[in-house]
Amino acid sequence: MRTITWNTEGQCLSYIDQTRLPAELVTVETQSVTRLADGIRRLEVRGAPALGVAGAYGVALSCQSHQNKETGAAFRNAIETDAAFLRATRPTAVNLGWGIDRALQNALREDTPAAAYDAALREAQAIEAEDITLCHRIGAYGASLLPDTCTVLTHCNAGALACVEWGTALGVIRSAVEAGKNISVLSCETRPLNQGSRLTAFELHADGIPVKTIPDSAAAHLMRRGMIDAVVVGADRITPDAVFNKIGTYMHAICAHHHSIPFYVAAPYSTLDTGRREADVEIEERARDELASCGGRQLMPDGVGTVNPAFDATPLTLVTAIITDRGVLRHPYDELTHSDTREMT
Repeated sequence: MRTITWNTEGQCLSYIDQTRLPAELVTVETQSVTRLADGIRRLEVRGAPALGVAGAYGVALSCQSHQNKETGAAFRNAIETDAAFLRATRPTAVNLGWGIDRALQNALREDTPAAAYDAALREAQAIEAEDITLCHRIGAYGASLLPDTCTVLTHCNAGALACVEWGTALGVIRSAVEAGKNISVLSCETRPLNQGSRLTAFELHADGIPVKTIPDSAAAHLMRRGMIDAVVVGADRITPDAVFNKIGTYMHAICAHHHSIPFYVAAPYSTLDTGRREADVEIEERARDELASCGGRQLMPDGVGTVNPAFDATPLTLVTAIITDRGVLRHPYDELTHSDTREMT
């Protein structure tokens, strides 16, 4: 089972609707850029690597929909407009724009709409295949950092559902278990949309990896009691001074630092954004209704406003190491201030 892939028979994009989990496993199939954009906004498909794949396939869908309608400059303008529309759906995660750019650049090199569609589709499929390989590499590097027996805290969902089929943070855990280590997991519920309890716990339970869900606010208490040995999270963007991840990550990093617990970030190299600083990155603000109600029950009085950021920024001074597909980065994180394509250890 893959989170997101191309249906060659139906010539459409197929992805798991994560808003329906864990109660239902429902797959969305679409040939519409507008439908994909709506799915991204609604978090039907989410997670930095999966968004990179979705962005690339979105360009292919655009080429597919316009190839029999426009030619020349009109065709190029149409797919560039669609690309900008998709890019605006989630402003904080860097992989979405990265995937869009890779597919778009390949499409725009071609002379005909049909060739552009083929080029965009090939690039999107290549990104999908790459994600599987890269996540297994991340897992192998990260597994070596975990003790033979330990309890790992994770936040939000950085597993197969955030990628294609293995995961970043959960890929580290899966690879450690595969290597014979005795790993148990505490999955923060991750309010307000509960990606930890709905998605991370769903994945780990299905894999037979011991997992318990905790309230987000219980992490510091459990660290103080010695019940957490390491924290492993994913990332939506990493700049030379900060890690952007699901809101609440910064809080866990502070608590881990106070209790001398290693705090690891697992992400593909494509998530590194060396050209920006924390101050340059827009933090996505989510809608009031995510906090105001749950399961049809009203949780707030009418007329009360909200502040609902989707992400926060964790200073790199609080990060023990960044686990990438090219190796483990450590303080002072020189690789984030200049390009370095060499293998790292």
